[in-house]
Amino acid sequence: MRIVFFGSSGYSIEVLKELIFLEYKSLHVVTQPDRPKGRVVAALLRAGIAQFAAHTNADAAPGGVADTLAAACGLVDLRPLLPVPSDPLDKVVTFVPTAVAGQVVDALAAAGAGAIGAYDRCAFTSPGTGTFRPLAGANPTIGSVGAIEEVAETRVEMALPRGRRSAVLAALRASHPYEEPAFDVIELAGEPSGRGLGRIGRLPEPMTAAAFAERLAASVPATAGGVKLGGDPDRVLDTVAVLGGAGDSMLDVARAAGVDCYVTGDLRHHPAQDFLAHAGAPVLVDVPHWAAEWTWLPAAERVLEAAAADAGVRVGSTVSRIVTDPWVARY
Repeated sequence: MRIVFFGSSGYSIEVLKELIFLEYKSLHVVTQPDRPKGRVVAALLRAGIAQFAAHTNADAAPGGVADTLAAACGLVDLRPLLPVPSDPLDKVVTFVPTAVAGQVVDALAAAGAGAIGAYDRCAFTSPGTGTFRPLAGANPTIGSVGAIEEVAETRVEMALPRGRRSAVLAALRASHPYEEPAFDVIELAGEPSGRGLGRIGRLPEPMTAAAFAERLAASVPATAGGVKLGGDPDRVLDTVAVLGGAGDSMLDVARAAGVDCYVTGDLRHHPAQDFLAHAGAPVLVDVPHWAAEWTWLPAAERVLEAAAADAGVRVGSTVSRIVTDPWVARY
């Protein structure tokens, strides 16, 4: 198996020589093989090639475009520019006769509860005494109608993704021996995750904007458009925000973050001009869209090769170095 990695909207010219350029919007139906996207899919099908295209998932994920662009900038102590909260979690608490507590834990784990990092079936249990009185019409597993009962029970607590709530509660009811099991569902407070759009970091040593832009230009693939600097070239930079691809939609976010510099791509004339007109606004460094996103491809190759090795699968991989930036010359 051979995998070829491409930059933003890039395709292997060695394999698909007739493909030069892709339209911006996504493809849902292949009906026009004479148009750029249809031509791509038709050529892939003829060659027996499967394509995986990453976009925002690669931009926002830990180890993705944002992190590799930040690394190209030489930044340390990274955090997301626009954080994405961690996935919402619940905690289910129930009370089970001690003799069958393990069975209930197994059932809840099978339904998706108790997964924490690289561990599963994570639960906290504590002993106690449950008391209840079955009323008329009840069919109690333990005790009799009208009599107060006391039972040695185990309190079971397990966390679960909120999206698994219905499945976990169904498993609880199915595995619990009681006719009417008692349980609580607690929505846990969210916390920041390592995911999010862009990154903010600091330079190990402050440097001027001009020196920073020059160093970054040497760290990303060369393109006809090159790296551009807006603002005071002599401004001393300490903190920098980065966002791969097109980032002028987050100019206000970058300014509110209080950084000294914002690195992104596809900056338009008027938004950039208005941004720089604000007192104390960060300097701008415009990196070609393809060049910024290309920095992730070697990292993606390493991830794939490591995953393949863990699975015992042998793959060959090639990172395409074909420049797919639409601009080919500057005069």
